Amino acid sequence: MKKIFLSAVAICGLLIAEAQLKTPAPSPAQTIKQDFGISTVELSYSRPAMKGRKIFGDLVPFGNVWRTGANQATVLTFGDDVTIGGTKIKAGKYGLLSIPEKNNWTLIITKQLDVTSPAAYKQDQDVVRTEVKTISMDESMENFTMQFANIKSNSCELHIMWDKTAVILPITTDVETKVMAQIDQLMNKDNRPYFNAAMYYMDNGKDLNQALAWFDKAVEAQPTAFWIHHQRANCLAKLGKKAEAKTAAEKSKELATAAKNNDYVELNNKLLAELK
Repeated sequence: MKKIFLSAVAICGLLIAEAQLKTPAPSPAQTIKQDFGISTVELSYSRPAMKGRKIFGDLVPFGNVWRTGANQATVLTFGDDVTIGGTKIKAGKYGLLSIPEKNNWTLIITKQLDVTSPAAYKQDQDVVRTEVKTISMDESMENFTMQFANIKSNSCELHIMWDKTAVILPITTDVETKVMAQIDQLMNKDNRPYFNAAMYYMDNGKDLNQALAWFDKAVEAQPTAFWIHHQRANCLAKLGKKAEAKTAAEKSKELATAAKNNDYVELNNKLLAELK
Protein backbone atom coordinates (compact mmCIF):
# COMPACT_ATOMS: atom_id res chain seq x y z
CA MET A 1 0.00 0.00 0.00
CA LYS A 2 2.82 2.33 0.91
CA LYS A 3 4.54 1.63 -2.45
CA ILE A 4 1.32 2.41 -4.33
CA PHE A 5 0.96 5.68 -2.42
CA LEU A 6 4.57 6.71 -3.15
CA SER A 7 4.14 5.85 -6.81
CA ALA A 8 1.03 7.99 -6.97
CA VAL A 9 2.88 10.89 -5.34
CA ALA A 10 5.75 10.50 -7.83
CA ILE A 11 3.34 10.50 -10.80
CA CYS A 12 1.54 13.59 -9.47
CA GLY A 13 4.91 15.29 -9.05
CA LEU A 14 5.81 14.56 -12.65
CA LEU A 15 2.46 15.87 -13.89
CA ILE A 16 2.86 19.10 -11.92
CA ALA A 17 6.41 19.57 -13.23
CA GLU A 18 5.19 19.00 -16.79
CA ALA A 19 2.33 21.48 -16.30
CA GLN A 20 4.89 24.15 -15.36
CA LEU A 21 7.00 23.62 -18.48
CA LYS A 22 7.68 26.90 -20.31
CA THR A 23 8.43 26.98 -24.03
CA PRO A 24 9.11 29.90 -26.41
CA ALA A 25 5.99 31.64 -27.69
CA PRO A 26 5.41 31.00 -31.41
CA SER A 27 4.31 34.64 -31.79
CA PRO A 28 6.27 36.59 -29.14
CA ALA A 29 4.59 39.62 -27.57
CA GLN A 30 6.23 43.03 -27.79
CA THR A 31 5.49 46.33 -26.08
CA ILE A 32 6.98 49.57 -27.42
CA LYS A 33 6.81 52.85 -25.49
CA GLN A 34 7.83 55.97 -27.38
CA ASP A 35 8.19 59.54 -26.10
CA PHE A 36 5.96 61.64 -28.34
CA GLY A 37 4.98 65.31 -28.12
CA ILE A 38 4.91 66.10 -24.41
CA SER A 39 3.71 62.60 -23.47
CA THR A 40 4.10 59.03 -24.78
CA VAL A 41 2.51 56.53 -27.16
CA GLU A 42 2.62 52.81 -26.41
CA LEU A 43 1.94 49.75 -28.57
CA SER A 44 1.39 46.14 -27.45
CA TYR A 45 1.08 43.34 -30.01
CA SER A 46 2.22 39.83 -30.92
CA ARG A 47 4.68 39.00 -33.72
CA PRO A 48 3.92 35.93 -35.84
CA ALA A 49 6.54 34.64 -38.28
CA MET A 50 6.15 33.76 -41.97
CA LYS A 51 7.59 30.23 -41.63
CA GLY A 52 7.43 29.74 -45.39
CA ARG A 53 3.73 30.61 -45.59
CA LYS A 54 2.03 32.99 -48.00
CA ILE A 55 0.87 35.88 -45.83
CA PHE A 56 -1.44 38.48 -47.36
CA GLY A 57 -4.31 37.11 -49.37
CA ASP A 58 -3.87 33.71 -47.70
CA LEU A 59 -2.87 33.44 -44.01
CA VAL A 60 -4.22 36.99 -43.62
CA PRO A 61 -7.19 37.10 -46.02
CA PHE A 62 -7.93 40.21 -48.02
CA GLY A 63 -11.10 42.06 -47.07
CA ASN A 64 -11.41 40.67 -43.53
CA VAL A 65 -10.91 42.39 -40.19
CA TRP A 66 -7.51 41.42 -38.78
CA ARG A 67 -6.30 41.93 -35.23
CA THR A 68 -3.02 43.23 -36.71
CA GLY A 69 -0.86 40.65 -35.00
CA ALA A 70 -1.41 37.26 -33.40
CA ASN A 71 -2.84 35.73 -30.21
CA GLN A 72 -3.95 38.79 -28.27
CA ALA A 73 -5.64 42.01 -29.37
CA THR A 74 -3.31 44.79 -30.51
CA VAL A 75 -3.53 47.85 -28.24
CA LEU A 76 -2.40 51.46 -28.67
CA THR A 77 -2.16 53.73 -25.62
CA PHE A 78 -1.98 57.49 -26.14
CA GLY A 79 -0.72 59.54 -23.20
CA ASP A 80 -2.15 62.69 -24.74
CA ASP A 81 -4.77 63.60 -27.34
CA VAL A 82 -3.74 62.75 -30.91
CA THR A 83 -5.16 63.13 -34.39
CA ILE A 84 -5.41 60.23 -36.86
CA GLY A 85 -7.09 60.41 -40.24
CA GLY A 86 -8.37 63.91 -39.46
CA THR A 87 -10.13 62.75 -36.28
CA LYS A 88 -9.08 63.93 -32.83
CA ILE A 89 -8.69 61.01 -30.40
CA LYS A 90 -8.68 61.50 -26.64
CA ALA A 91 -5.84 60.13 -24.52
CA GLY A 92 -6.42 56.53 -23.51
CA LYS A 93 -6.30 52.89 -24.65
CA TYR A 94 -7.61 51.75 -28.02
CA GLY A 95 -7.55 48.64 -30.17
CA LEU A 96 -5.77 48.69 -33.52
CA LEU A 97 -7.46 46.65 -36.26
CA SER A 98 -6.92 46.50 -39.99
CA ILE A 99 -8.60 45.30 -43.17
CA PRO A 100 -5.77 44.43 -45.58
CA GLU A 101 -6.27 44.61 -49.34
CA LYS A 102 -3.70 44.19 -52.09
CA ASN A 103 -3.24 47.92 -52.84
CA ASN A 104 -4.52 49.57 -49.67
CA TRP A 105 -5.47 48.83 -46.08
CA THR A 106 -8.20 50.22 -43.87
CA LEU A 107 -6.73 50.94 -40.43
CA ILE A 108 -9.20 51.13 -37.57
CA ILE A 109 -8.83 52.68 -34.14
CA THR A 110 -11.54 51.11 -31.97
CA LYS A 111 -12.78 51.35 -28.39
CA GLN A 112 -12.68 47.54 -28.30
CA LEU A 113 -9.63 46.12 -26.55
CA ASP A 114 -10.44 42.43 -26.98
CA VAL A 115 -10.91 41.80 -30.70
CA THR A 116 -9.04 38.62 -31.62
CA SER A 117 -11.36 37.45 -34.42
CA PRO A 118 -13.55 39.13 -37.05
CA ALA A 119 -16.67 37.85 -35.26
CA ALA A 120 -15.83 39.93 -32.16
CA TYR A 121 -15.53 43.19 -34.11
CA LYS A 122 -18.27 45.81 -33.70
CA GLN A 123 -18.11 48.63 -36.22
CA ASP A 124 -20.15 50.96 -33.99
CA GLN A 125 -17.15 51.00 -31.61
CA ASP A 126 -14.89 52.57 -34.26
CA VAL A 127 -13.19 55.81 -33.26
CA VAL A 128 -11.69 56.39 -36.69
CA ARG A 129 -11.15 54.52 -39.96
CA THR A 130 -8.49 55.63 -42.40
CA GLU A 131 -7.25 54.21 -45.70
CA VAL A 132 -3.53 53.91 -46.40
CA LYS A 133 -1.73 52.65 -49.48
CA THR A 134 0.45 49.57 -49.36
CA ILE A 135 4.19 49.91 -49.96
CA SER A 136 6.19 47.11 -51.56
CA MET A 137 9.46 46.41 -49.72
CA ASP A 138 12.57 45.13 -51.47
CA GLU A 139 13.35 42.57 -48.77
CA SER A 140 11.01 40.23 -46.96
CA MET A 141 10.27 40.77 -43.25
CA GLU A 142 10.11 37.34 -41.57
CA ASN A 143 8.45 38.49 -38.34
CA PHE A 144 5.44 40.77 -38.29
CA THR A 145 6.86 44.12 -37.18
CA MET A 146 5.46 47.46 -36.04
CA GLN A 147 7.52 50.45 -35.01
CA PHE A 148 7.30 54.21 -34.52
CA ALA A 149 9.38 56.19 -37.02
CA ASN A 150 9.96 59.71 -38.36
CA ILE A 151 9.35 61.07 -34.87
CA LYS A 152 9.07 64.86 -34.71
CA SER A 153 7.86 67.21 -32.01
CA ASN A 154 4.23 67.03 -33.17
CA SER A 155 4.05 64.01 -35.49
CA CYS A 156 5.19 60.43 -35.91
CA GLU A 157 4.39 57.40 -38.04
CA LEU A 158 3.43 53.87 -37.10
CA HIS A 159 5.07 51.53 -39.62
CA ILE A 160 3.38 48.14 -40.08
CA MET A 161 5.47 45.55 -41.96
CA TRP A 162 5.32 41.86 -42.85
CA ASP A 163 6.59 39.80 -45.77
CA LYS A 164 7.19 42.43 -48.48
CA THR A 165 4.25 44.65 -47.58
CA ALA A 166 4.30 47.82 -45.47
CA VAL A 167 1.73 50.47 -44.56
CA ILE A 168 2.19 53.71 -42.67
CA LEU A 169 -0.21 55.31 -40.18
CA PRO A 170 0.49 59.04 -39.59
CA ILE A 171 -0.18 60.33 -36.05
CA THR A 172 -0.10 63.99 -34.98
CA THR A 173 -0.52 65.81 -31.67
CA ASP A 174 -1.10 69.45 -30.73
CA VAL A 175 2.15 70.39 -29.02
CA GLU A 176 1.93 74.09 -29.82
CA THR A 177 -1.17 74.90 -27.78
CA LYS A 178 0.01 72.98 -24.73
CA VAL A 179 3.57 74.30 -24.69
CA MET A 180 2.46 77.91 -25.22
CA ALA A 181 -0.05 77.55 -22.36
CA GLN A 182 2.74 76.23 -20.12
CA ILE A 183 5.04 79.10 -21.07
CA ASP A 184 2.31 81.68 -20.38
CA GLN A 185 1.59 80.10 -17.00
CA LEU A 186 5.18 79.53 -15.88
CA MET A 187 6.40 82.97 -16.89
CA ASN A 188 4.17 84.37 -14.13
CA LYS A 189 6.01 82.39 -11.46
CA ASP A 190 9.24 83.19 -9.62
CA ASN A 191 11.29 80.31 -11.06
CA ARG A 192 10.76 81.05 -14.75
CA PRO A 193 11.93 78.57 -17.44
CA TYR A 194 13.72 81.19 -19.53
CA PHE A 195 16.14 78.79 -21.24
CA ASN A 196 13.58 76.13 -22.20
CA ALA A 197 11.10 78.75 -23.41
CA ALA A 198 13.80 80.44 -25.48
CA MET A 199 14.83 77.12 -27.01
CA TYR A 200 11.23 76.30 -27.94
CA TYR A 201 10.81 79.69 -29.62
CA MET A 202 14.10 79.36 -31.51
CA ASP A 203 13.55 75.75 -32.62
CA ASN A 204 9.99 76.34 -33.76
CA GLY A 205 10.38 79.51 -35.82
CA LYS A 206 8.78 81.87 -33.31
CA ASP A 207 9.75 85.41 -32.29
CA LEU A 208 13.57 85.33 -32.14
CA ASN A 209 13.75 88.69 -30.37
CA GLN A 210 11.61 87.28 -27.58
CA ALA A 211 13.82 84.18 -27.53
CA LEU A 212 16.92 86.38 -27.22
CA ALA A 213 15.38 88.32 -24.34
CA TRP A 214 14.78 85.04 -22.53
CA PHE A 215 18.31 83.81 -23.29
CA ASP A 216 19.59 87.06 -21.75
CA LYS A 217 17.56 86.37 -18.61
CA ALA A 218 18.83 82.78 -18.50
CA VAL A 219 22.45 84.02 -18.75
CA GLU A 220 21.82 86.46 -15.89
CA ALA A 221 20.53 83.58 -13.74
CA GLN A 222 23.40 81.19 -14.69
CA PRO A 223 26.36 83.26 -15.92
CA THR A 224 28.75 80.27 -16.14
CA ALA A 225 26.35 77.98 -18.04
CA PHE A 226 28.28 77.52 -21.30
CA TRP A 227 25.36 75.73 -22.98
CA ILE A 228 23.12 78.78 -22.48
CA HIS A 229 25.77 81.12 -23.93
CA HIS A 230 26.09 78.77 -26.92
CA GLN A 231 22.36 78.75 -27.68
CA ARG A 232 22.26 82.51 -27.19
CA ALA A 233 25.00 82.72 -29.83
CA ASN A 234 22.89 80.58 -32.16
CA CYS A 235 19.93 82.88 -31.62
CA LEU A 236 22.03 85.96 -32.35
CA ALA A 237 23.33 84.31 -35.53
CA LYS A 238 19.75 83.60 -36.68
CA LEU A 239 18.93 87.27 -36.07
CA GLY A 240 21.86 88.29 -38.28
CA LYS A 241 23.78 89.83 -35.37
CA LYS A 242 27.08 88.32 -36.43
CA ALA A 243 29.48 90.27 -34.19
CA GLU A 244 27.40 89.68 -31.07
CA ALA A 245 27.04 86.00 -31.98
CA LYS A 246 30.85 85.66 -32.21
CA THR A 247 31.28 87.27 -28.79
CA ALA A 248 28.69 84.93 -27.26
CA ALA A 249 30.25 81.85 -28.91
CA GLU A 250 33.73 82.82 -27.68
CA LYS A 251 32.37 83.28 -24.15
CA SER A 252 30.69 79.86 -24.34
CA LYS A 253 33.94 78.30 -25.59
CA GLU A 254 35.91 79.88 -22.76
CA LEU A 255 33.46 78.58 -20.13
CA ALA A 256 33.28 75.13 -21.76
CA THR A 257 37.10 74.91 -21.81
CA ALA A 258 37.21 75.75 -18.10
CA ALA A 259 34.56 73.09 -17.44
CA LYS A 260 36.52 70.59 -19.59
CA ASN A 261 33.52 70.00 -21.83
CA ASN A 262 35.06 69.23 -25.22
CA ASP A 263 31.71 68.72 -26.92
CA TYR A 264 30.75 72.35 -26.43
CA VAL A 265 34.24 73.54 -27.29
CA GLU A 266 33.81 71.84 -30.68
CA LEU A 267 30.25 73.15 -31.11
CA ASN A 268 31.50 76.67 -30.57
CA ASN A 269 34.45 76.18 -32.91
CA LYS A 270 32.02 75.07 -35.60
CA LEU A 271 29.72 78.05 -35.01
CA LEU A 272 32.64 80.48 -35.04
CA ALA A 273 33.83 79.00 -38.36
CA GLU A 274 30.35 79.55 -39.82
CA LEU A 275 30.34 83.17 -38.61
CA LYS A 276 33.60 84.10 -40.38
